[in-house]
Order: sequence, then structure tokens, then C-alpha cells
Amino acid sequence: MDCVSTGGNVKVLAKAIHSLSRIGEELYLEPMEDGLTLRAVNSSRSAFACFMLSPLFFQRYQAPPDQAFHCKMPIKSVQAVFRSLSSLERSVEKCRIQMNSEKSRLTITLHCKHGLLKTHNLSFQDCESLQAVFDKESRGNVLQAQPRLWVDTVLHFPPSLEEVCVSVSGERVWLKNHVEDDADPSRAMMTELCLSSEEFDHFAISSQNSITFCLKELRGLLTFAESSGLPVSMYFDDPGSPVVLSVSDSVLEANFVLATLSEDSHQHSHSNSKAERCKAQPPPDDFMSDDMDSYLIAMETSELAVPSYEPAPHPCSTNHRARLSSTRQEEEEEEEEELLDRPPILFAFLWLCTTCFHSTDQSDNTEPGSACQ
Repeated sequence: MDCVSTGGNVKVLAKAIHSLSRIGEELYLEPMEDGLTLRAVNSSRSAFACFMLSPLFFQRYQAPPDQAFHCKMPIKSVQAVFRSLSSLERSVEKCRIQMNSEKSRLTITLHCKHGLLKTHNLSFQDCESLQAVFDKESRGNVLQAQPRLWVDTVLHFPPSLEEVCVSVSGERVWLKNHVEDDADPSRAMMTELCLSSEEFDHFAISSQNSITFCLKELRGLLTFAESSGLPVSMYFDDPGSPVVLSVSDSVLEANFVLATLSEDSHQHSHSNSKAERCKAQPPPDDFMSDDMDSYLIAMETSELAVPSYEPAPHPCSTNHRARLSSTRQEEEEEEEEELLDRPPILFAFLWLCTTCFHSTDQSDNTEPGSACQ
């Protein structure tokens, strides 16, 4: 295969590769007589993207003799060639892509201004043909709008949002972020936008329903559509069937096929989340489940009102309490008698102190002569 693209088509080719890098990690190339096909698929097989570049897209296009030739390579290696889009637009005049099946090598040569050449040799490996079976014309609902409308709408959602829900009616379209059933409503942020049918270039709705799909792939297509200025069409049907996002021109066509969330899986996840919450939560307490106001009123009533029926005391328990009270009274009388029988230690101590004091006064008042007598 040998093809050459010039002018602004080099930037379009680079944008297509950058959009495919949002889908998967490998780039599938399939050169045919109808043109060059670039495909990518994610690891879970829930998103598929395809760019079909016709021979008129290139200045020169030569298909390989073997029409059954397919190859793949890491998409990051190809993305590194077209890393700076602004530099490509300023300095690159044309891009040549050559494929050598014998050496399993893909050569990309960038012809820059002032005769500068940048050559990149990339290795690839043979693979099976990557195809996605879909028929976008059979979808009942079709929405087509300019890329600026889609971009302005998506900008209201945070970059970390993974899934978006699109609902349609006869005259309006609603877009809102998808929130899991087990998420805390007090912490979840809800964003919802409403678009009128007059804002779309083509608005055909046969069934009023809603679909949920990944937002990352939609942003990848909008990046390509905004740079090329091509309108974006959305083909979808009931929940669970794939949604097709399409951009077409006279020399190229891009289709993004995305899986949608089915109603059965949504109900199944909702039931599972409810079952898990029931298992995780302990059984409710009878006291906490009662009405607190009625409980307090009952307490106040029981404290203020005298009960109409008082159980009669058991005779055995009455005799037992009488014996205990008499025994206690006897013990108290014995303690009082012991206290009365004890000698007055404190009064004896005071008496001794008073005696010593009087004896000391008398010795001081005695005359000196009397002591010699």
C-alpha cells in the first residue's frame, strides 16, 4: 500500500487517530480498493469505532494486491507521529504512508517545509478482520445537529462522568448524568439539560424512550467533528440496542457503535443493590422503630397517673421484709449501747490537760523559801 495525503487532510488524519485512541489501545488497518479503513475496539468489546477514508481523500492511493491483508499495531506509536496538531498544520505539507507486508513494517514520512523529512518506521502484526455488525438506517430515532451544539451540551458535565442518559419525546431531548442506584442521593450531583427539537438539523422520533451509554467515546467523536465542521448524527432505538454516532462527508465516513444499558440489567443491578443493603443493615430495633413522641407521652402519663390496679404483696415477701427490718433495728440498738459503754477518751484527755495546767500554776506561785523547807 502506498498513499499520500496533503494540505488539511493531514490534520484530519491525525484527528481521526486521536479519536480512535479514546476507544482502544490497538489500531487496526485494512487497505482496500474502496479506501483505507482505520478501526479500534475497547477491551470489553462495548465500543467500536471505524474511519473509512476513500481514495479521493488522498492525493495518491495504491491498494495492495492482496485484498485480504489485515494488520494491527499499538495506537500510541501511531499517535506519537501526529502528536502536535498545531505543528502539523503549520509545518507539514504532505504525509506519505507505505506498508511493507514482507518486513511487517509501516513507514510514515512527513514532508515538512524547507525540504525537511521526518520518517517513522513502525512494526505491525497480522490479525483477523475487525468488523461490527450494525445497521444505522434501521434505527427508529435519529438526531442530527451541528458539532457546536453537542460540544456545548457536553461541557456542562464533569470530565470524570462515565455515562450519560439521553431521553427523547416528540419535541424535546433531555441529557442527564447517570447515577447508580446504590449511590447516596445526598452526595450525588445531578445535571440535566433540555434541548428543543428546533435546535437540531434533523429530528425524527418514532418511540419515546431513553438510553444510557459511555460519554468518553462521544467526546472523542465530537473532537473530530468539531475540527472538521461536520454534523453529528445519532441513531438509536430501545434500551439495550447499540447506539450509532455517525459523521459523514464525500471523502470520509466515521461510525462509533456504543453499547447501551438495558432495562433488565438496570433492574437486576437495582435488585442486587437492594438485597445487599438489606443484608448489610442489622434488623431494626423495636424501641427505635416506635414513635418517640408517643413513647414520651406514655412515660409522663405513667408517672403522673396512679394505676387503677396495684398487685397485692405476697405474704411471704411481707414477712421476710418484716424480719429484715427488725434485725436491722436490733443491730442499730447494739451499736448505740457499745458507744455509750466506751470510756470518754476525749473528756479524759481534756481532764489531764487541765490538771497539768493547774499544777504548773501552783508551782510557779510557791515561794522560794518554802521549797527549802
